[in-house]
Amino acid sequence: MESSEHYDLVVVGGGIGGAALATVLARAGLGVLVLEKSTVYRDHVRGEWMAPWGVRELKTLGLYEEVLAGGGHHLKRHWSCDEGVPHADAIARTLDLSAVVPDVSGPLCIGHPRHCQLLIDLAAASGATVRRGVSDVRVEPGSVPEVEYVFEGERHRARGRLVAGADGRGSQVARRVGIELERDPTHHLFSGMLVEGAHGWPEDLQVTGSEKDVHYLAFPQGNGRVRLYLGYSCDQPRRLAGAGGPAAFLEAFRLESVPGSEHLSGAEAAGPCHSYPNEDTWSDVLHRDGVFLVGDAAGSNDPIIGQGLSITMRDVRLVRDALLGEKDWSRDDLLVEYAEERRERMRRLRFSAALMSILQNEFGEEAVARRHRALERQMRDPILLFPFIATFIGPETPPAEAFDPSIRERLFD
Repeated sequence: MESSEHYDLVVVGGGIGGAALATVLARAGLGVLVLEKSTVYRDHVRGEWMAPWGVRELKTLGLYEEVLAGGGHHLKRHWSCDEGVPHADAIARTLDLSAVVPDVSGPLCIGHPRHCQLLIDLAAASGATVRRGVSDVRVEPGSVPEVEYVFEGERHRARGRLVAGADGRGSQVARRVGIELERDPTHHLFSGMLVEGAHGWPEDLQVTGSEKDVHYLAFPQGNGRVRLYLGYSCDQPRRLAGAGGPAAFLEAFRLESVPGSEHLSGAEAAGPCHSYPNEDTWSDVLHRDGVFLVGDAAGSNDPIIGQGLSITMRDVRLVRDALLGEKDWSRDDLLVEYAEERRERMRRLRFSAALMSILQNEFGEEAVARRHRALERQMRDPILLFPFIATFIGPETPPAEAFDPSIRERLFD
């Protein structure tokens, strides 16, 4: 038996973006339905570090205090390390992350499953209708878009003024409305794993760098838990595969370039060890026939610079402002500003990620020398720092010339 429902907005996907959007719109008094296929959020090794500019968006959305109380953990210091760089030099260059963005205490870390559950609970508490364990979701775009789905063995039909596709990478909603994502070639592989028992590692300190044939990153989450990442060459697809993957992953964190790395390599795995290709995806079209996309469904940035959560929070804020600022949601230009801002935002972040890939995920003597030369050039010419600083302060903040192709030449040639 099919039931029919009516809402202002139907959100397909109850992850971080979908649940956040549902929460802020339900709090504004709109009728929102959230459809999520999972009944339990699982560790997918992504989306656990929010840049300071993303934290600012979280505050603007009015969600910061709940996320902080729900397990959010701020990082206050950053080390950039590298092989051949004395420990004293790396420590002397410690970056104060609490001073990067005004009124933001630094990057915010929280486990992905916990973050998802917290936000979906907030959505329900704010008045949104939340249905989990749905299947066979079919989006029908149009002037009054519809979504069919199966829930608890029954087929339902929901109509909305709009439908939001927040169903992540490989979005079925995007495919249904004919929005195809462009994709950059894969530059390297990336792997992540959550560890626990790293109590000797400072809980306010993140570290990134390269040594031998890996790019490493560590982001504490508090209480001895740290999310670790490794970047490595595409010609090693089986490097961390199989039952021995977690042990091999931890062994790679025995790093001469990082003071105290034994506290990381000596920790215990607290989640899966997943590897995936790093690349950017994007589209210039985000809205079609009553359906729009947010978060990874609209295109994702190379995770090497950790912008996914911040991108999503900016998406949610811009969409919220557009929808609450206009009664007529049928207007063709309703989400034009959102699409235009996102297009330039993603272009700039692609540029930053490509530079970071060259710096940190190419290995050997020549790559080490390139990194050292680039640092020297950045010290002489601060404009060369802006593509990297943008990942902390927001891509819209630096001048446009910081993302000109000539920057790459000046940094590396």
